[in-house]
Amino acid sequence: MKHFNYSEFDCKCRTCKKHHLTKGENEMDDDFLQMLDHARELSGIPFVVNSGLRCEANNKSAGGKKNSAHLTGCAADIHCTDSRSRCYIIGALLEAGINRIGVSPTFIHADNSYDAEHSEDVIWLYN
Repeated sequence: MKHFNYSEFDCKCRTCKKHHLTKGENEMDDDFLQMLDHARELSGIPFVVNSGLRCEANNKSAGGKKNSAHLTGCAADIHCTDSRSRCYIIGALLEAGINRIGVSPTFIHADNSYDAEHSEDVIWLYN
């Protein structure tokens, strides 16, 4: 990857950090990471990863769904707090082929977990 280190996607919970469980390189989906890296290139602005891979305990603590794409390494939450960056990031994600996007006041969720439980071509808002 040109714009990221695998460690940026490691589970950030206290237990995983304490036991030095570095899963980002081994358990993140390669196709997703390549799309995200391409989106970063297209946007022209840095992506700060708030959350990548999550263990089950961290996912539950974060309020993630039981079938969260974070659990399978197919998702990342990107820090974003201003409308211009939000526009550039979302535009770049879509152009790179990521078409499952969640928008919050403080982050953008991106994933490519396509299966019976995850619809394609969706953008949702977090309350």
